[in-house]
Amino acid sequence: MATTHTQILSRLSRIEGQVRGIARMVEEDRYCIDILNQMQAIKAALKKVEEEILKGHASHCVAHAIKSGNVKDQTEKFSELVELFSRYGK
Repeated sequence: MATTHTQILSRLSRIEGQVRGIARMVEEDRYCIDILNQMQAIKAALKKVEEEILKGHASHCVAHAIKSGNVKDQTEKFSELVELFSRYGK
């Protein structure tokens, strides 16, 4: 099942709440390891959202470009993915 915009927004809202929770933890001078653990949880949640958005892009935008037969559009989508993946390595 494809992840919907609503599901993505719901995940992002949860992440937003987690970030606010970390801000409170810092204000309350909580134990550093507890804060870092929460930060790791947020990074993992963001990675999951990123993966879902990438899957959606591949299954919709890239697939559409391939099916269209439009070489310019296909090249553009391919170049976007190459650029994106090259930034992952940095």
